[in-house]
Order: sequence, then structure tokens, then C-alpha cells
Amino acid sequence: MKTIASINPATGQVNREFTLHSQEEISGKVRKSASAFEVWSSLDVSERADYLKNVSSLLRGKKEELGQLITMEMGKPVKQARAEVSKCAVIFDYYADNAQQLLASREEKTDAEKSVIFFEPMGTVLCIKPWNFPFWQVLSAASHILAGGNVILLKHSSYVPGCALKLEELFIEAGVPEGVFQTLLTDSSTASSLIGSDKIAAVSFTGGTDAGRKVAVEAASHMKKFVLELGGSDPFVVLEDADVKKAVEVAARSRFLNSGQTCIASKRFIVHEAIADEFTSGFVEQTMKMNVGDPFDEDTDIGPLVRLSQVEELDLQVHKSLDMGAKMELKGGPVEGEGFFYSPVILSNVNTDMPVMQQETFGPVAPIITFEGRDEAIRFANATPYGLGASIWCGELQDGISFAKKVHAGVVGVNGFFRPDACLPFGGMKNSGMGRELSDFGLYEFMHIRSMKLY
Repeated sequence: MKTIASINPATGQVNREFTLHSQEEISGKVRKSASAFEVWSSLDVSERADYLKNVSSLLRGKKEELGQLITMEMGKPVKQARAEVSKCAVIFDYYADNAQQLLASREEKTDAEKSVIFFEPMGTVLCIKPWNFPFWQVLSAASHILAGGNVILLKHSSYVPGCALKLEELFIEAGVPEGVFQTLLTDSSTASSLIGSDKIAAVSFTGGTDAGRKVAVEAASHMKKFVLELGGSDPFVVLEDADVKKAVEVAARSRFLNSGQTCIASKRFIVHEAIADEFTSGFVEQTMKMNVGDPFDEDTDIGPLVRLSQVEELDLQVHKSLDMGAKMELKGGPVEGEGFFYSPVILSNVNTDMPVMQQETFGPVAPIITFEGRDEAIRFANATPYGLGASIWCGELQDGISFAKKVHAGVVGVNGFFRPDACLPFGGMKNSGMGRELSDFGLYEFMHIRSMKLY
């Protein structure tokens, strides 16, 4: 039987091997999911909310255990892993507290005596999720998918099978009816084939753009609803009147969070030429204070990358950019020894044609490009196929808002780094995906929105 290995990125050693589910087991889980939907969708929203509260309580109580598991499987510094689990609990609380109101039917005035808009769940949602936030990427979507009365089949990344199975265990322990949340240990091709099943109603996908396109084609060919949250190459724009010191502090945190393996991390630093030297020297100084090392050490800021292939791809992007004229402001790169470590690299003298500006750099690499005028800054910010997030730094807030509206990004932070919140929709533009997660907008993505007129 086929197996997948959970590997500790800090050592390169195998944690454990897992046997993939057989086709018979997968078919059984799909059938169970369909039956569970009949039970789960028939519950009152308040009853489902009670179960969501149970899940949030478990997440808080098991924060240490779950954080350790995240670190063991994908290398996230443990203090960040605990924070990831805590944030998942907050999201579940939000929908437990607000789903009743958000799903209440609405009346509108029309030519009829009474007109009503109401919401019904779709059914089983196939969730295909990545490794970089192994709990958050799943649970941020699951919170509103489940609150609406849908059920979930999870195909998680093969890098984090332990996390995938632990997620299913959590829902069982929380008393959620059997089959409402199930994990499939399977390969991508098998998961893709499930999209066409008449028992799958919709797909929630987070991952790379190329894989997202394939999911979209498959789902569209079967007339299935899909939401795609894809990659990003987010601009961090520092205007001439910005608070440079504050911008530098946030730049380092936002670029190197999760060892740089974050879709919404700031990845391209676009700085006015009048303050570029000050920003660059400060950025280098701030980055040099960050500790690279054992992710289980509480003092570690940057842990390993998830796999050796990630290290190799990132280093290739850097060296191609250097060959094209980029200058090394902070020399880093692959770290010798066990594990998949990569120390931070900061580049200057870059242009928009270089790989570090055109491609998503999924690791601790930061390119800096300078601009003279606002139009040039906007052109640089939008010179990417992606459009997930952006961060704009300015003196006058209204000035920053006006600039931000011209940047192609689904979420923007002005004088700060945008962090997802339950009450705000999250998603991208262009090659960064379509549809939204979180807030009422995310909730309604997987609901049938129906209208009725009473004459």
C-alpha cells in the first residue's frame, strides 16, 4: 500500500510514515459525508454554534500539543505555531457567536406582498489545503463552511499528514456528529477525481496558482462552486513621508513570519529613493537581530523551510536575480548541516524583470526597488501577476488610502501589515484567486442564496 512520510524540516529525519487511504476507504468516507450532511444541516444554527464552541475550547486547551505538532511537521517556530492555533479558536468563536444573525432570512420590499431572501447549505465541501499554516488554512475555511450547515472532506498537504488526522480527531473529541469533518489521506490526482462526484457540492482550495487553475477547470466542468486562495507577491510600499523606523520594524516581521513561507507576506519592498538608504540599512539591521535556528527554541524567529526542494528553488531565484544585476545587501542562503535552513537574504538594485520580483519567493528573501514618483511606485506595485495583499506606508493617512485604492490587491494594510480577521473578507485578485473566505462574504460562498415572493 502507498505511504507518505511526515518529515521534520529541522533535521530532515522522518517523524512517521502514514498509509494512504484505499479507494474503498475513500468511497466510504464520501458516502458517510453525504449522510452526515443530512444530520448536520437539519440542526438549528444555534445547535451547530454549540459544537463550534466545543472546537474552540479544545483548540485553546490543546494549544501546546498542537503547536508542537505543527513545528514537528513543517518547521514553524513553536511560538508562532501556538499563535496559529489560538487564532483558529478565535475564528470558531466568531461564527459561533454570529452565524445565527448572518444566516437569518431577510425581507425586501418588492411588488409582492412579501419577499424573502434565505440561505441553504450546499452539501459536502472538498477542502484542499496547503502545509504552511496546517491548522489555520483548514480551520479558517471550515469555521464558516460548517457554521452554514455544510460538511467537509479534507485533502491536506502530504507534508502534514499528522496535522490532517489530528484535525479530524479534534472534531470527534468535540462531539461533532460523525462524518461532518473527515480527513482523506490521498494523492492529488485522487482528490481531483473526487470533484466530479455527485456527492461533492463545492471545492475550497488554497495553494499554488497552477494547481488552482486545474481545480477551477475540473470544478467548472462539473458545474461545481469553487473558491480559490492562491499565491501572492505582495508589495510593501514606503512613501517619502512615511515613518521609516516603524516601517522597517514591520517589514522584517511581515517578510520573515513563518520563515517567509506565507502567501500574504510582504515580498517586494518598493521604497522612495529619498529614504531608500535609511530604509535599507534599517531593514538589514533589524533582520540581523532575528535568530535562525531550532524551531522548538522559544528564541527562534526563523526556522527551516519545509523541504530541501524549497531551499533549492528559493536559492535559484536569488542567484538568477544576482546574475541580472541585483546587489546583495544581506548575504544569506542555504545553511550547512542538517535540516532545510535558509538564512535571510536582502537584495537591492533590483528591477521588475528579476525572478525575485516576478515570482512568488516562498522563503526569507527580500528584494528592494526604489522609485522617484507615485506613478512609478504604483506601476512597480502592480507589475506582478498576483494581487493578494499589500502594505502602504505614508505620512498622511488619506494620502495612503488614495494610493492603496490604485494597488491591485484584495486586502491592504495602510501603515500596518494586514492580518486576517474573522469579520473581514479575505481573498485576492488576478492570479491570487477568486472568491472570499471569512466574514459574511466567506460564509455565503458555500450557501445557496434563494429568493421567494409571496403574493
